[in-house]
Amino acid sequence: MSNPSLHYLVKQAQTLISEIAIHPDYKQVLEAGYQPDLNIADAQTALTYLQWELERNREISN
Repeated sequence: MSNPSLHYLVKQAQTLISEIAIHPDYKQVLEAGYQPDLNIADAQTALTYLQWELERNREISN
């Protein structure tokens, strides 16, 4: 089984989260009163921070 890079997986996750955020079913759940402690924006931020750290580590190792 291949092991994709973490950078690749983070990009995939960001794409999927963006798709979830605009999905009509997700919007319907929000309109019905869904109020999670953490939201889509929190997940996007966490992935952005992870991506920054991966890039910083790549620059340091070069």
